[in-house]
Amino acid sequence: MANTKSAIKNIRKNERRRLRNQVFRTRARTMVKKARLAIMAGRVEEAQEAIRQAYSALDKAAEKGVIHKNNAARRKARLMRFFNQTLRTP
Repeated sequence: MANTKSAIKNIRKNERRRLRNQVFRTRARTMVKKARLAIMAGRVEEAQEAIRQAYSALDKAAEKGVIHKNNAARRKARLMRFFNQTLRTP
């Protein structure tokens, strides 16, 4: 257990930050999952809208420092590659 005032305060701050970060991380994961499900179902218009929302959620998470900007870029690239391979292939 922490035994200094600063350590106790840091525990409180870390908990607040963890909860705030969890919101952005969960939202990004959910949006990516929805986009992948729409792509697998073959619904092009719905998939495009879901991808747009996933991009936004990933960018916000990266902007807040919840995930690294390269991590967000990698996830966006993989999502778009999956879309192009699945729905754009004639």
